[in-house]
Amino acid sequence: MIKHIVMWNLEGETPEQHRQACLFLKERFEGLAGLIPGLLKIEVGVDLSRIDYACDVVLYSEFDSQEALDAYASHPEHLRVRGELGNSRIARHQVDYVCS
Repeated sequence: MIKHIVMWNLEGETPEQHRQACLFLKERFEGLAGLIPGLLKIEVGVDLSRIDYACDVVLYSEFDSQEALDAYASHPEHLRVRGELGNSRIARHQVDYVCS
């Protein structure tokens, strides 16, 4: 199994716009559940701490293989979600690792 974790910081001119951007990203990625072959689990959380070094949103997902994760990167549904997010993401961090 491969675990794929991504964290983002998002734009927002006002606190409400920022909150809406976070919820939009969460909703879109959670909507991928059941649509991507090999995607076993997907979970998206919005940060509550609001400390200056925290990321805004985290995606936690599990794939049944490296091949499934590789296919996810170019899957049309994943690309659709990325396109819907546009330039709202101002920073992105990622970790992928094998878990037995």
